[in-house]
Amino acid sequence: MGATCSTGSTAGRYESTTPTVGVEEEFILVDPTSWLPSTDNAAVAETASTLGLDLQLELSCCQVETNSPVCQSIDELRTHLIDMRRLAAKAAELNGCRLLAVGAPLSGPSRFEISDSPRYRQMGEHFGALAAEQSICGCHIHVGVADQVEAVQVCNHVRIWLPALLALSANSRIHQGVDTDFASWRAIQWSRWPVAGPPPYFETPGDFDTAVAKMVDCGVMLDKRMAYWDIRPSCHLPTVEIRVCDVQPTVDDTVLLAALVRALVATALRAVERGVVAPRTSLENLRLATWVSAKEGVLGASIDPVTTQRISAAEQLHRLLIHVRDSLDETGEYTSVESALRDKCVTGGGSDWQQRTLRQVCLRKLIARAVERTVPTGTDTHDGSTLISSNASDHR
Repeated sequence: MGATCSTGSTAGRYESTTPTVGVEEEFILVDPTSWLPSTDNAAVAETASTLGLDLQLELSCCQVETNSPVCQSIDELRTHLIDMRRLAAKAAELNGCRLLAVGAPLSGPSRFEISDSPRYRQMGEHFGALAAEQSICGCHIHVGVADQVEAVQVCNHVRIWLPALLALSANSRIHQGVDTDFASWRAIQWSRWPVAGPPPYFETPGDFDTAVAKMVDCGVMLDKRMAYWDIRPSCHLPTVEIRVCDVQPTVDDTVLLAALVRALVATALRAVERGVVAPRTSLENLRLATWVSAKEGVLGASIDPVTTQRISAAEQLHRLLIHVRDSLDETGEYTSVESALRDKCVTGGGSDWQQRTLRQVCLRKLIARAVERTVPTGTDTHDGSTLISSNASDHR
């Protein structure tokens, strides 16, 4: 949900030419007998703290969130993501439930209890059914920038690529046991909030602050932390936060997204330094492209938000790869990212896996297999030789 404006552990300007990166991952807790969502997030978070993991509560009682430390490299990030998923899964198991990385609950009711915290209770009272139905899970990626001035300009440059990131990350096709026919049902549910989806183009941090203050004043937001746009400057840390992505089924999928997002921000930073003005793409075009990406996913069609040309998502991702190639070359990640993207454009993402699997097995088995994919196995280690490691569970 992002009740805090930015993760406290993922801030910081980079010391080298490569920005720092950090990731927040949101998860569903499920009962291993009924495979329905479990509302024990407070107990799971308490157990996690005894294991050395600071596990955050989310708006719904069936959700928890991990926050990575500041990472200088993608390899470092991957190690932390593996450790956090394993510890979160262990805390869940000690409380009789399991950790599940899907963008929307695969089964269960349409509404859930609100987590017991003052802020979440206030949100429940103010937003009613909208808050009670908010059990969706995202992957939020923070990238270090120098200050708010730089952050606003980076957002302007990156916003045109948000639909491509959504198509790649879509992992919420099945919801409440039904094929929604949307690759990212999470994105559709998320769009119901008053300040969600692609952001406007802001000239300065002052313009951003003024727009947010107006929405707080008119009552559609409780405070500035509820500016839930798909990309935003942090309100108290030197980071840009990309919020458009569904939580990913595997660590390797998250790592791929983080590498692309960091390269996008690094590319934008160079453009800002050169005085390049970002495309002033309209909100209408961005919303159209976002909706199509939510519907189609990585194997379907896409809309170029600048030209409104209808192309394939694969072509849009190819254009993204060309756009960030210099940044990926700097970190030595281009070859592995290119290979992983090529594979995604053939086999699909998390939503395509959900659809294929549900055609083969019952819903309960689908959930059980998705749980297996969520937590890296004991043999899933990383030697630093490649960015994306193979994961035998990816095509189960």
